[in-house]
Amino acid sequence: MARIRFYNSSYLIGGELTYSVIAAIYDNQWIFARHRDRTTWEIPGGHIEKGESPDEAAGRELVEETGAQEFRLHSIATYSVEKNGNIGYGKLYLAEVTKLGPIPDLSEIAEITFLDHLPEDLTYPDIQPFLFRRTVEYFDAKGRT
Repeated sequence: MARIRFYNSSYLIGGELTYSVIAAIYDNQWIFARHRDRTTWEIPGGHIEKGESPDEAAGRELVEETGAQEFRLHSIATYSVEKNGNIGYGKLYLAEVTKLGPIPDLSEIAEITFLDHLPEDLTYPDIQPFLFRRTVEYFDAKGRT
């Protein structure tokens, strides 16, 4: 079982941030992506490339995985995942998407879906519910737009 901890979004960790995860909402529905090699759903996100900031990675991954063309990114939190003695760090975002286009041809994503809840068949079921819950709390606290 994984242990997830949340920190202030400006929290600087001793280790390097590895992931940017972006819970995206469009027309009052959450966007979930299905990787072309999987049958499960996930919150958009991915690795932060060398020389890329977490914010830049979040924008790039959102476009690559959802086809988002116009959006506002909100940094929610820095988080850690401890599993099997290893700890990884990432940054969690909320994206309010106002315009979608097609998923880019080079994307690893086969399709996206729109839901008002977290799907049951998740790629990372021991992590994603915590990230999604934290996003919904943030979204509700800031006021739905």
